[in-house]
Amino acid sequence: MSDMPKTLFQLAGAEPAPTPLSQGALLLIDCQEEYRSGPLALPRVEPALSEAQALLARARAAGRPVIHVRHVGGPGGPFDPDAPRGQIAQAVAPLDGEPVILKRKPNAFADTVLMEELQAHGIETLIVAGFMTHMCVSSTVRSALDHGIGATVVASACATRALPDRKGGAVPAETLHQATLAALSDRFAAIAETAADVPD
Repeated sequence: MSDMPKTLFQLAGAEPAPTPLSQGALLLIDCQEEYRSGPLALPRVEPALSEAQALLARARAAGRPVIHVRHVGGPGGPFDPDAPRGQIAQAVAPLDGEPVILKRKPNAFADTVLMEELQAHGIETLIVAGFMTHMCVSSTVRSALDHGIGATVVASACATRALPDRKGGAVPAETLHQATLAALSDRFAAIAETAADVPD
């Protein structure tokens, strides 16, 4: 008997594979300057943005739906919508016609029109990239399950930051990133390691 742990998906014999771009919509969560050049700048943010940019280019070329999520904070603070820190990074900036969902909570479904946008276009599966892995990505993907929406998270197109471990030390950003992906893969999402692992 193997001692290797299994996800709930694996135990049920239904481990999901990454959703092909041709079958889903690309959801870019909080790809904003706050996480690139602001006070919350993340380790690995640049390579993650590059991976998100690659996904975005493929989705656009294939004519697939692209939805941007933008967190909105208060004046003078994190995600100030009128300051550079609150803007979507130029590398993944929306084009005319691509919806931008404004949110004020970690979960992009909470008090937003995201679900209405998905229903209007018959979208049942999301391919997710963005920031932060442990916060808004996780919250949104977990909520997607409750809304009957499938999800694939692209690991290399997400990033997070270190957190206190409550014992006087820190949980490194990469450890938290990987732990969050492991938790999501248990029941909530398929995980694609890189953008290239998302089929066309």
